[in-house]
Amino acid sequence: MRPMIFLLVLGALAVGIGSSLTSPTDASPPPAPPASAALAPDFWGHWGDGKAELSGYALRYPRYGKVRTGTAVTIFVNEEFAESVRVKNEDSSRPASEIYPVMKLNWIQDFPTGIYDYSLMTSAFATLAPHGGRPAGTTTKVSFSSQEWCGHVYAQLLFNDRGANLTSHSYFDGEADQSLTLPHPDGGLPEDSVLLWARGFAGPSLEPGGSTSVPVLRSLERSRLLHIGLGWQTATASRSKESRTLEVPAGTFAVDTYTLAIPAGRAKKSYPLGRGEVDVAASTWTIEVESAWPHRVIRWGRDDGLEAVLVGSDRLPYWSMNGPGFESALEKIGLEARPPRTP
Repeated sequence: MRPMIFLLVLGALAVGIGSSLTSPTDASPPPAPPASAALAPDFWGHWGDGKAELSGYALRYPRYGKVRTGTAVTIFVNEEFAESVRVKNEDSSRPASEIYPVMKLNWIQDFPTGIYDYSLMTSAFATLAPHGGRPAGTTTKVSFSSQEWCGHVYAQLLFNDRGANLTSHSYFDGEADQSLTLPHPDGGLPEDSVLLWARGFAGPSLEPGGSTSVPVLRSLERSRLLHIGLGWQTATASRSKESRTLEVPAGTFAVDTYTLAIPAGRAKKSYPLGRGEVDVAASTWTIEVESAWPHRVIRWGRDDGLEAVLVGSDRLPYWSMNGPGFESALEKIGLEARPPRTP
């Protein structure tokens, strides 16, 4: 059994991007499973080395009725977070009481659709220590952006023990600009944090063969691409009883399988205007996590055709590798430099 870094359920809230931010037809989520927290014994020896884990994936992403071929990158790195600004702390004069460690995930997905490309990026931050009334492992911030030739979208959720603040901007009429403070039900897992959950950085924690009900908040990504409001749904989180062998371009790995089954539901349609409520199809995530430490994500998939398989991974101080010549380091994560005249 692999060690779980955090054994808890995330606090979040039901919000959405667009003219209607919640779906009144969503059932109230059940109480979250009991929460606790424990660091793996070798956690800081690995994640405290001043580097980030970069992984490249071969991506298949469904869009406009077709499955597109593209590239995905995940970046996992621990940072010191400043509560007052909810970004990485760079100010040594701030009081220690407002600084706490987080695990940051930057999750990038790029794929072409005909003449133009999509670039999707989600950033999710899970606390590594209790702070501000939030237990270790809760989501403290999620942000999402989408860029394509028709326009771009940005949304951000900041969580606290009283509620969550949503800021969103969209080029679609009916979504436009939003700035709201929304209620915050106890417990729950933002779908945006699904990779953090599968690696054990967020709850619910599962023993091998275990399964539990968990309130799940639809992701900012899914809300934007489907033009629907966010809402809570009672999902089923499961873990395989035994490891299995999985072969991907990066090699052959023993993996544990995590699934998150989100049932069908109803939501408010934010675009085009006047659509009212629509059916939202059921969605099941399958995430294959390396059984051995540090439990990298080897593959993720969803039953709508989404799939990403690992092609390379390394630990790098990538933020300092932005000068000429560092393009060669992309080979370490299985990727190549962009060719000339790439849009």
